[in-house]
Amino acid sequence: MHISEGVLKPEILIGGAVISFAFTAYALKKLKNEDIPLVAVFSALFFLASFIHVPVGPVSIHLILNGIIGGILGVRAFISIFIALLLQGVLFGYGGISTLGINTLNLALPALIGWYILSLHVNSVSLKKVQYFLVGFMSVAVSALFLSITLALNGESFLNASKVAFLAHIPVMFIEGVITMFALIFLNRVYPQILKSIK
Repeated sequence: MHISEGVLKPEILIGGAVISFAFTAYALKKLKNEDIPLVAVFSALFFLASFIHVPVGPVSIHLILNGIIGGILGVRAFISIFIALLLQGVLFGYGGISTLGINTLNLALPALIGWYILSLHVNSVSLKKVQYFLVGFMSVAVSALFLSITLALNGESFLNASKVAFLAHIPVMFIEGVITMFALIFLNRVYPQILKSIK
């Protein structure tokens, strides 16, 4: 879901960087020392999950897991995703440095949807599974929508690419939903405190 360098207009890059910087600065201000290991673990998870990717035009599709990252970290997901994207850009040229702001925004802001969904009180076991599925599904769906809008704002010549980018991520939405559901069920069994602390 990364947008490559040399694709977007400067105003989009600058706008994305400014908004991402504001959210990341806020997250850093709220970050506590005891949160750092958890943020680091999820940063590594994102780094590894998105490392295997398939190029589709000016973007690429891959597992994202931003729903579970945002669901557990909340706004701290901006730090986690920013660090992973920075390392991918510096070490492997994946995504790039100039697109770091807009890529962080497109992935981390929808991750907060995962936090909102996971914070909803659900008693039923069946509904809990649906809730966990939606954490993954909705975060990727909104990220794909943001990506599509970003490309569409880049000019009329990118309209087809924006449609392809969104359609290409539809299977990923369902895959992420299922993976997130099983991951959260597992976490709820072995480490329920991590989910109970979400408010």
